[in-house]
Amino acid sequence: MFCNNALQGAGFRIAAQCQHGEELEHMSARLLIVDEHDKIAQPVLSALQRRFKVSCVHQLAEANGGGFDVAVIAPGADDETELCRHVIESGTAAEVVILGSSPSLEDTIRAIRAQASDFVPNGDEPSAVVSRVRQSVELIELRRELARLQAGPVPITPFPELIGESTALRRLKLLIERVARSEATVLITGESGTGKEVVARTLHAHGPHPSGPFLVTSLGAVPRQLLESELFGHVRGAFTGAVTDRKGLLLRASGGSLFLDEVADMPLDVQAKLLRALQQRSLRALGQREEVPFNARIIAATSRDLEQEVAAGRFRQDLYFRLNVIQLVVPPLRERGHDVLLLAQHFIQRASTALRPVVGLTPGAARALLAYRWPGNVRELEHCIVSAAASARYDHITAPDLPERVRGQESLAPEKDVSELISLRELERQHILEVLRSVGGNKALTSRRLGLDRKTLYRKLKEYGEGNGAVELPSE
Repeated sequence: MFCNNALQGAGFRIAAQCQHGEELEHMSARLLIVDEHDKIAQPVLSALQRRFKVSCVHQLAEANGGGFDVAVIAPGADDETELCRHVIESGTAAEVVILGSSPSLEDTIRAIRAQASDFVPNGDEPSAVVSRVRQSVELIELRRELARLQAGPVPITPFPELIGESTALRRLKLLIERVARSEATVLITGESGTGKEVVARTLHAHGPHPSGPFLVTSLGAVPRQLLESELFGHVRGAFTGAVTDRKGLLLRASGGSLFLDEVADMPLDVQAKLLRALQQRSLRALGQREEVPFNARIIAATSRDLEQEVAAGRFRQDLYFRLNVIQLVVPPLRERGHDVLLLAQHFIQRASTALRPVVGLTPGAARALLAYRWPGNVRELEHCIVSAAASARYDHITAPDLPERVRGQESLAPEKDVSELISLRELERQHILEVLRSVGGNKALTSRRLGLDRKTLYRKLKEYGEGNGAVELPSE
């Protein structure tokens, strides 16, 4: 059917659940069935009633106004296309699914003209009808979500730095709210790219010393021979090249916070010295005799399992306990549901410029973002949106604008922008020629597959061949 591929995978709620093998029903969706002659099969009706809030009427006037999500026009309607058009124009329902009499091209074209979202041949199994209706419901939900996101800025929350409304992120925010004012050391764990530094900055901004310094170092990025000096400092002459005294990060962060990223990359000998500094709350710089106190709050982070690192002998157990006073676990993006869309809209707003204005996502792009697993988490999503916004052809990011690895199945049925949509006559021409090509140019078989009489087919082929019947078949 003409929009089956375009609708597959739609819906932010479905996408979030299907990753875990669960099926989410739409019991809150309102479904109107217009069945003028009681032609809808009872198994189909029962299947729809189990999954949606169904109202059945014989005439559209009995619907008592609008507000329906999807209208299903049952087989046998006197003029199903006119009825479909009236449902859309009157606002009775947002989408219409026609249960037609046959899968012919002419029926499909009429359904397109009538603004139907899908055309399902009468006689399909109940599960097939339910699936097509559910796809329409999911598309409506996705459009509403995108409209909400594009209507204005992300809502202000107690922690505006942490963008998201998912249950997983709400739990994290609640824990941050409880521990932010503490002086205790915090260990932030989570996969690479989840936003551990953002969490650390949030802790500092809402902590006991928000006006103090917030210093960051990635322990895996500092050369081994410089790491001890970086953390604890040195005095002049402590080693070759030490021409002046230099304070270390622990001392410079006093009165504020020090964020130690990828703490699992720290060598064991430096771990021992850091442990002593944290226990004594004082340090000795390289080449220095006396110890100097410091009062920086320590926030550490790692993308590794520190318990496994301890078991493998690569991380000191006593330092692990010293750092893990409070643990915050940042959830991966794949567990945050439609936060993907909130974050994408946030990145779009940041990437949009006067020369390259981008305001949002199309449903096709949103479906692709929701279906992708995001192994690189929020960092990967940000890079994806920045890249797509830079190359977007229109003011909305479409599925083809996304990297191929992200758009996945959407690349099999590229989303068309309004400015790209072809005429109905061209759609019909392409379909007829494609069927003709698939049967090796056999016009008799083509007419049977299309449901067209042979005279009509020959007339159309003559039109396409500029009057002589010669048609260049589309290539593979």
